[in-house]
Amino acid sequence: MGNMGSVTEVKVKMADPTALGVFGLAMVTFVAASQKMGWTSGVEYVLPWAFFLGAIAQIWASLIDFKNNNYFGAIALGIYGLFWMGVAAHWTISLGWLGELSANADPRQLGFAFFGYMFFSLFIMVAAFEVHTVMASILVLINVLFLSLGLSTLGIQHDLFAKIAAYTEFSISLLGFYLCGATFLNNFFGRTVLSLGKPLGLIAKGPINVNNKKVVKTAQNI
Repeated sequence: MGNMGSVTEVKVKMADPTALGVFGLAMVTFVAASQKMGWTSGVEYVLPWAFFLGAIAQIWASLIDFKNNNYFGAIALGIYGLFWMGVAAHWTISLGWLGELSANADPRQLGFAFFGYMFFSLFIMVAAFEVHTVMASILVLINVLFLSLGLSTLGIQHDLFAKIAAYTEFSISLLGFYLCGATFLNNFFGRTVLSLGKPLGLIAKGPINVNNKKVVKTAQNI
């Protein structure tokens, strides 16, 4: 009667999906920037990269981060993956692939979506300052991108802000490629091969809550 059996809790630890998720961001912004920079035209051939790399890759990585209890990665990759899903759907609708557009269709609504994403990205940027320099730089550029896209979509100084958006998105893609490559190599070798820079420490002065537990900032963490 006294031996009721024991309960063993098994927790499956999955690999860090950061390199995969960031590669999705880097690829889709690289391809989309080529259109904004005038190197290519149209968005039809951007759509596959928006759906599969921008959306699915980031959302998949986000789900793994949720399982790994990586709060920052889960939220950041998740919302930006959903962003590219929404943008890809917007392009699909605007191309008429889902049917003829009604007379009331107003593409300026996308501009308000850009502003909405900018509002929350400002909070993510504050947290990114406590991760490392490369992540902080990407989030600063993302906020500039959303502001520029929102203003240009609403027709406010369209040419100026469209150009700023183009160069900003291209810069995000380059930093993204470096981040995913550095993350892959650092995790593979178990040490810092390519530096991502130190946290700025503007708010957190000591250990920070990255994965819902206190961790100490070391070269391995950044």
